[in-house]
Amino acid sequence: MVAWFPAVRLWWEVPVASDLNSRPDSVRGARAAKAPWKQQAESYFKHHRKVAVDSARRLWRTPVASLMTWAVMGVALALPVALLLLLASIDGVSTGWESRARVTAYLDMEMSLDAAQQLASEIGKDGRVEEVVLIDRDQALQEFRASSGLAEALDYLEDNPLPHTLLITPQDRVRSAEGVQGLVSFVEGMDEVDQVQVDLGWLQRLNAITELLSRAVWALSLLLAAAVVLVIGNTVRLAIENRRDEILVAKLVGGTDAFVRRPFLYTGAWFGLGGGIVACILLQLSLWWLSGPIERLAGLYHSDFGLTGLTLDGAFALIIIAMLLGWLGAWVAVKRHLDDIEPGEIAGG
Repeated sequence: MVAWFPAVRLWWEVPVASDLNSRPDSVRGARAAKAPWKQQAESYFKHHRKVAVDSARRLWRTPVASLMTWAVMGVALALPVALLLLLASIDGVSTGWESRARVTAYLDMEMSLDAAQQLASEIGKDGRVEEVVLIDRDQALQEFRASSGLAEALDYLEDNPLPHTLLITPQDRVRSAEGVQGLVSFVEGMDEVDQVQVDLGWLQRLNAITELLSRAVWALSLLLAAAVVLVIGNTVRLAIENRRDEILVAKLVGGTDAFVRRPFLYTGAWFGLGGGIVACILLQLSLWWLSGPIERLAGLYHSDFGLTGLTLDGAFALIIIAMLLGWLGAWVAVKRHLDDIEPGEIAGG
């Protein structure tokens, strides 16, 4: 039977042996001649489509094994993506806190109201300052009396213990930890200012922790991506062993390594597609399950924090990445084991 086929053929023209035997001699002779580039392209894409459909059908014939592989891939892909979404939500909240950062300057106790107004005007001329609000000491005492519940105790005070206060709002371009720190240094350098307060230390620590967690998540993502590649590679390796006889026959009739490799690469891509879809479903279910308690907790702290969900573009990118990982795992397995299968095994047997 081997003598009926040429030893070397264009890899997109290699058909199944049964298909060649069922064709008339005239058709086989016509196909032996070099086809025009258009016919070659049509044959190329037709064979790819046929192999892709056949690979998908093979997965559906073993639904339990396929679902288990998809579930493993889905969990491995969903975990780092969920952590990245959580970090994105935290980063968005910290950015909002930075944008509302204000510098509070407490003036000298002996400073008059006119001098405080003049100082507020001077600070407001700085290019880094968006707005300066002056709260005189009498107004501050009234607000403290109303909010603290210590009105009776404050009546025993002979003098007002509160100084004039400046609430300084930075410009958008300096609403960061570094920019606000520069503005604080500028205000602290004024003789009339007794104390400057801005609570950015905890925000800097939060940003440092977020950066550390971000790097840890990316490292975890790389490890889980490698695990996905290994899982797909092992699954495809088992498929190669189960189809060893088919591979031998394909090589005997002139099939190249690329021709033999193609069905397994599509198998890996289909595994990646299923794993990506499972990961998107898991992410949406997790978001739905956690969104309610998180909203109630944020409401208790009067915060607008909320989890960031996976967008349509993000879901599409996740599926594409999953398919690429599946393809890579299949390619590694086929590259490793295909060379071990040679037509000489039949002759030796």
